[in-house]
Amino acid sequence: MVELYGVGASFVAIALAVALANARLLPMTVTLMPLLRSADTPRWQAYLSAYFVAVTAWAQGMQRCPDMPREQRLPYFVGFASTLWLVTLVATVVGFFAAGQLPASVSLGLVFLNPIYFMLIFMADLRQRLRALALGLGAVLGPSLSVVAADWGLLLAGLIAGSAAFLLDRHVGRRQPS
Repeated sequence: MVELYGVGASFVAIALAVALANARLLPMTVTLMPLLRSADTPRWQAYLSAYFVAVTAWAQGMQRCPDMPREQRLPYFVGFASTLWLVTLVATVVGFFAAGQLPASVSLGLVFLNPIYFMLIFMADLRQRLRALALGLGAVLGPSLSVVAADWGLLLAGLIAGSAAFLLDRHVGRRQPS
């Protein structure tokens, strides 16, 4: 947003760029908010807590909140997510100043930390067949689709693997006796 404003982009272009950049968080927000709200939760609290949705907070919320009493879910999520947010801000500042001091091999190695981190987050919750299937299919499709379509490989792998896992899970679930 700041960069676009700095080069003189129109308000519409800036708003569209920000909306598209943050649309990736919409599916996580839509799946998490019903878990966090209770009958007596004011809407403003739910809307405010939606700003804290990020991958780590979402994954932890999806894993922990279903087992909690409903009235404890929103305070837990906001406390957990705000702690992550504060640590992230501090780590970003430290990383900014330390980046020039690190050897090139360490900087290059840190690039791979993010995908490994996400994979480990999702592996922690593989008790559900659907999640395990989606992660496995994505791990197989990701590298091959990135070779075929470098710019779209990750997006296509996620879309295909998630959809296939959902459909396979539904198909197998219907065939199993209750």
